[in-house]
Amino acid sequence: MRASDGSARARTRWLAVVAAGALLVTGCTSPILANDPIVFPSPPAPSAAPSHAPDPIPISLPRDDGPHDRLTEWWYYTGHLHTQAGRRFGFEAVVFRAERGSVPVAWAAHLALTDEQAGAFHYAQRSEIGPAVDHSPRDASGMPTGFDLQVSGLSPTLIAAGAPPLAAAPWRLAGGNGTDHIDAALAPQEATASGAAFGLQLDLQAMEPPAFHDGDGFVDFGPAGSSYYYSRTRLAAKGTLELDGQQLTVDGIAWFDHQWGDFVSVGAGGWDWIAINLDDGTDITASAVFDAVRTVVVQYGTLVSAAGEVRHLNGDQIAAGEGRSYLSPSTGRVYPSFWQVLVDDYEINLTPTVVDQELDTRATTGVIYWEGSENVQATKGGAPVGGEAYVEITRYR
Repeated sequence: MRASDGSARARTRWLAVVAAGALLVTGCTSPILANDPIVFPSPPAPSAAPSHAPDPIPISLPRDDGPHDRLTEWWYYTGHLHTQAGRRFGFEAVVFRAERGSVPVAWAAHLALTDEQAGAFHYAQRSEIGPAVDHSPRDASGMPTGFDLQVSGLSPTLIAAGAPPLAAAPWRLAGGNGTDHIDAALAPQEATASGAAFGLQLDLQAMEPPAFHDGDGFVDFGPAGSSYYYSRTRLAAKGTLELDGQQLTVDGIAWFDHQWGDFVSVGAGGWDWIAINLDDGTDITASAVFDAVRTVVVQYGTLVSAAGEVRHLNGDQIAAGEGRSYLSPSTGRVYPSFWQVLVDDYEINLTPTVVDQELDTRATTGVIYWEGSENVQATKGGAPVGGEAYVEITRYR
């Protein structure tokens, strides 16, 4: 992967993936995921003795679609939707889970919509403490057979502003074995804060087998911990998109990431992440995690062929750099706004469909990040190939 100014193609750094920040929990109004270190008075330590077998444990699905007794976990969807009339939208829906010793489990959820035709971006966030979020199905032995997560709490920002209790249904992400469902819509107070009322009711069906990253789905961060990580890189999505009172029938392609492990932070650093669905059926993701001084902690990629074959990509197979940038007027953060991805005989250029797709989620996770839909201009062996992509980046100043 290479970010470029359109002419210079100097290899300068690596693209990234996992959202790995300091997950710290002290109460219902504290962020659970922070990429800057946050010091709380007397924070409880994680349990000394893990209740599970030593890592790595082979991933087994659908058991591992469900929640885990680990420090950090998330279920993450991004994707592209379109109407029969040709309107196009990007979306993000995610639930985060944090477990810290004797403190009740904490949850956060983000929901975002990119209206590509209108050039508009909307997002909202929620957080909740306790086990009520987890409705995941389980077998007779108590093991998960999928996930069913329902987040009802308002974001701390709205609580602090005196917003009344929610009257809307919880945001729900549910599924297993690649048959998933998203049902999430903003309550009136959330719609006012985001600038638009929007929601998603989507059925998703995996079109490819799951891709286990780094070969076996276990990524070692060294002193910072480790993480299990797999993706369903191509899901057929169909359903309804709500936007300011309009009910739009949509279909498209989504990407699902599930990651969990005993990691709290990766050197208090950040990450970049990119996921590409090409029209020839090839899916590519590339990932890197950085410490506080922008040193790469881990970097890797995964390619899924049209036939469903999964191939690990080493760091030296993917080149990246920085070029054009976007300065957020809201936070002062600077983000690259052009990426070039070079894998095998693919050359893929990415630009945002909407320049401002920044989420300020300090109220729920402690993180400011840019995540959005991308325009794709690509060739394979010199021949044009279309596609869709999503990029997530943080820790740019």
